Amino acid sequence: MELSSYVESLRGELAALTRFASEDVARVAGMLAEALDSSVRLTLLDVLSAAAAEITTRLDDVVIDVRLTAGEPEFVVTAVPAHQPEPPAGPGPESQADDAGTARITLRLSESLKARVESEASAAGLSVNAWLAHAAIRALEQPGPPSGPRSRLGLGQRLTGYARS
Repeated sequence: MELSSYVESLRGELAALTRFASEDVARVAGMLAEALDSSVRLTLLDVLSAAAAEITTRLDDVVIDVRLTAGEPEFVVTAVPAHQPEPPAGPGPESQADDAGTARITLRLSESLKARVESEASAAGLSVNAWLAHAAIRALEQPGPPSGPRSRLGLGQRLTGYARS
């Protein structure tokens, strides 16, 4: 989907609004329109992503993702594999909270883990985002207590206190 025509349409609307203004005002409006180009594109991508997420929630066996290809959004429609677990019959408080919308997070992975995730997602016929969302749901729905404290310190853990020499 080409966004340039929509961005140009907004520029044209702004130019039309300033056609009776002074030359300085028209020049400032043109500079603002140019500066807002990337923000307008990002907002349009957010709208398309939200629309795809909303449509996906209304479909049973299909996931719709928005991906960037050469800087332009592309809709990818994926059938959910039959081996996916069915959602619970009655919506619990957690699923009611999920209906409020989507949230965006930044996830940092090692290159090797990222490659494994991409491979698994591709094998499942899902986008990386959809695969990670399904993995998070499966992890949260697993019965049993969460894993206990670690016996060793790892990355992101601190040991504080005083030492005597």
